[in-house]
Amino acid sequence: MKLRSLLFVPGDRPDRVQRAAACGADALILDLEDAVAIEVKAEGRAYVVASLCQRPRPVPYFVRVNALSSRFLDEDLKALAACPPDGIVLPKAEGAASINELVRRMQTLGLSCPILPIATETAAAIFRLGEYATVASQLLGLTWGAEDLPAAIGAESARDADGGFTAPYEMVRSLALFAAHAASVPAIETVFPAFRDLEGLAIYAQRAARDGFTGMLAIHPNQIPAIHAAFTPSPALIERSRRIVAAFANQPGAGVLQVDGAMVDAPHLKLAQRVLSRVADEDCP
Repeated sequence: MKLRSLLFVPGDRPDRVQRAAACGADALILDLEDAVAIEVKAEGRAYVVASLCQRPRPVPYFVRVNALSSRFLDEDLKALAACPPDGIVLPKAEGAASINELVRRMQTLGLSCPILPIATETAAAIFRLGEYATVASQLLGLTWGAEDLPAAIGAESARDADGGFTAPYEMVRSLALFAAHAASVPAIETVFPAFRDLEGLAIYAQRAARDGFTGMLAIHPNQIPAIHAAFTPSPALIERSRRIVAAFANQPGAGVLQVDGAMVDAPHLKLAQRVLSRVADEDCP
């Protein structure tokens, strides 16, 4: 399953689901948490289930349920059991215990699907990031958030005046990135809120791809092209990666080789193999 772009769609807006599915995103996240007011949780839940029951699905449909501490979660899961989504997005996750508890509740309903935790939305969650490697078989990836955490600790913002993250949230971002790779699951960058700023989005997404994220959350269909451009290897990078892999295949005992006039070794080979695996994933339907 390729996950360059995961587009949020409010669960109480069924009119947007079909339009969102046609925008080219790799997956949709039908949102039952922040996007749906308490007064219309039941209606939103019914709309989401109706969308899930329509087949075939043009892209994978994930559902962001309410948090484990919420009184709405069990109702969410009961409703989803009728037409299971392709994945569940768990907000305010706090390490392996949160994943195990969600799996337990799902199993009592006969519900089984992988989980994408939003792993940094509470202060306690930061100290549990290393645990996700122990529950990696239950995960479809790992992502982080920069909105709930500042509110949880009373910070004015996670961002500087220029839009960049302040030092504490750069640290959180880095820890989430490494936690995903430690668990060998896709590392999903958080949203870029200024959805009309496509130039800023392109820079943000390219930085995420450079740093080792493999995909990104989106909040508007117009963001999808820039996200895909950032997370799709360029033809030049693909060709260089193929040359590196071929060079080592031709000389399997070599530790260091010369490719395109530069010295390459085991880390370069590993990166080239990773690039080519991404290309193979993107060729899959």
